[in-house]
Amino acid sequence: MYRLLFVFTLCICPFFTQAQDVLSKLEKEYSHASNNTAERLNLAPKFVTALFFHKFKSRSYQVLETNIPIAAKQADGKYATILYAVQAMNYRLDNKESESLKSLEMARMYSLKTGSNEAKGYLQYAMGWILIRNNKTADAVAAYLKAIDYYENSPTTSTLYGRFGNVAKELSAIYSNLNEYQLEEKYSKQFLLLASRQNDPNLIFDAYMRMGYVYEQKYAQNPSDNALRNKAEQYYLQSVATFNKNKEAMFNRSSLSYAAINLANLYTGFDRDKAIQYAQLANSVSLENGDAIHIASSFGILAELALQDKNYDLAKSYFLKASMEIGKSPVRDHNIELSILESLSRISEEQGNYKEALTYYKSYVDKYKNVYDQEKLDITKRLESQFDKERQEQKYIKLQLESDKKAQEIRLINILRAQREQVYNNLKLVEENQRERLKFSELESEKKEQQLRLAKLETKQKNNDISNYKKLLTFKEKINTYYIVFIFIFIVLILVLLYAYKQRAKSMKQRDELHALAMEKEKQNSKISTLTALLEGQEQERGRLARDLHDGLGGLLSGTKLQLSSLDPHQSENIEEGISKSINQIDGAVEELRRVAHNLMPDLLMKYGLEAAIQEFANRMSNNTVDIHTEFINYSNSISEDKQLILYRIIQELVNNAIKHADTSEIIIQISEEENVLHLTVEDNGKGFDPASLDVRKTAGFHNIESRVQFLKGTMNITSELNIGTSIELQIPIH
Repeated sequence: MYRLLFVFTLCICPFFTQAQDVLSKLEKEYSHASNNTAERLNLAPKFVTALFFHKFKSRSYQVLETNIPIAAKQADGKYATILYAVQAMNYRLDNKESESLKSLEMARMYSLKTGSNEAKGYLQYAMGWILIRNNKTADAVAAYLKAIDYYENSPTTSTLYGRFGNVAKELSAIYSNLNEYQLEEKYSKQFLLLASRQNDPNLIFDAYMRMGYVYEQKYAQNPSDNALRNKAEQYYLQSVATFNKNKEAMFNRSSLSYAAINLANLYTGFDRDKAIQYAQLANSVSLENGDAIHIASSFGILAELALQDKNYDLAKSYFLKASMEIGKSPVRDHNIELSILESLSRISEEQGNYKEALTYYKSYVDKYKNVYDQEKLDITKRLESQFDKERQEQKYIKLQLESDKKAQEIRLINILRAQREQVYNNLKLVEENQRERLKFSELESEKKEQQLRLAKLETKQKNNDISNYKKLLTFKEKINTYYIVFIFIFIVLILVLLYAYKQRAKSMKQRDELHALAMEKEKQNSKISTLTALLEGQEQERGRLARDLHDGLGGLLSGTKLQLSSLDPHQSENIEEGISKSINQIDGAVEELRRVAHNLMPDLLMKYGLEAAIQEFANRMSNNTVDIHTEFINYSNSISEDKQLILYRIIQELVNNAIKHADTSEIIIQISEEENVLHLTVEDNGKGFDPASLDVRKTAGFHNIESRVQFLKGTMNITSELNIGTSIELQIPIH
């Protein structure tokens, strides 16, 4: 197997190229918002990011420099926080690490001036984004988790779910690299949920690709589990469908080839035709977009498929084309180039062209030496840089020691100064103590004078208390009299209220009993109405049966009788012709009798159940003008025969109504079971009607159907639009 390495690399690190029409749309929206500061500051981060990834870096920085001062003047610091965070990430992509850290610090300062949890969460996302690119994975994860905490406690805005989803996507990628597959799956699913809520096709595409890659990893670990492979295939196909449905809104022009490459790679192991189909799709799309890496990847897969057929010439041509495209790419992966040279050498060897095989092998060896000699040189430079850094650190430590020694001397001087100040303070305290003693003696004399005045006041207070006590006794006697009168009145009032309460309770009880009787009467009337409608439906069935027997079978038999009566026994030729016609008419009568009997009680329903009966009914009613389809989903045939017969009659009535009145060409009958409820849907593409103008009570057919649904304790919902069609949905409890 000559599988190229970059097929797997693309699953993790897709390239981002903003579509020109989307960028133009963003620029128009940004320009139209020039008079609305809040709207402009809201659009600026997205517009700046689009410019940067479209390689309009100077314009991107210019827009930031224009909007950051405006945002800084706002009372709320949320706009400045987000714009500084975007600037920090752009600087980091440009390898301007010091400028990136300054912008990140400014974002942190402005985050202290806002109560917006979304802005604070975006700051933590930017910190994590920069930390992961500085190979500080643990710190990045901590920042992302803080961002999630802020987003979970933030009110919903037009950008919340998208920003939240990007955090989940980053965490999923981190845990994928750490082989923490459970956490990777958790955050991939969260990313898909948030992308769906944001309703952004770009995010939804990325989320489907992320989920597909999760299950492709699981399948790689368990190759015998085809369910995992099918899930990976499902998500990749959903990503392709999302792209095709939203082509105009997709930022990434290479998204389709990216998904096609992953699908082709997945199909290589079990479905050769689909692998070729998607590899060719990826090749054509990437050639159109000029994406060298994707072109090389598609050629690599096609080469591998050619090798499976032992078509060495075709495989070699694909490998050479892939090598040419890798040479055009600004990002050179020497491992991929070495893999291509090795594959070409082996193909030439298989063909018996040993000279060419040797040439490719020598190129492989030369490339290998250049790559790894360069790596050794890079390692030497890195070690020298590390040595210089350590030497600088040693100088810094010496300076630190000298600084510490001087700091200790300063601390000693400060201690001596503090001791002198303490002695001075002690002398001041002695002097203040003496002054306090003098004040204390003066206070003692004042205290004695106050005690004498207090004794006189106490004597006067006692005399006043005696007179007040006498007055209080007199007042209590009056109060006791008032209490007795009040208690008597209160008891009488309670007795009156109790009597009134009993009368009211008796009245309420009588009213409740009358209400219960009225409700019971209403239920009985409803049951009578339902049974009456069912009987009317049965009478209509009998009437229709009588008409069928009279108009169809009766007419055929009458014609046969007349035919036989008109025969002349003396003319043998006419007798044979008449008997032949009579036999044909009798055959028609038998067929009509079978049709009437089948409508009255279908044999298939009794023998094989509702599913077989409905399918036979659909086949019988279908003709050149009307096509009837049936769908049964999770149907277990668990309802009773009586209910099956009623459902069969309902379906007959609905289909006959559609054929007679709707002018339809296609009817779909769908039956499914879910949580002890049977769902029945009959749809047609006829001329439809206005449901608001439909009076079920005045329409006999619908009235009979509704009565049967009520008898089955179910519900009916009618949806119809003029010139579009009609859909009638029933929900019937199974038990």
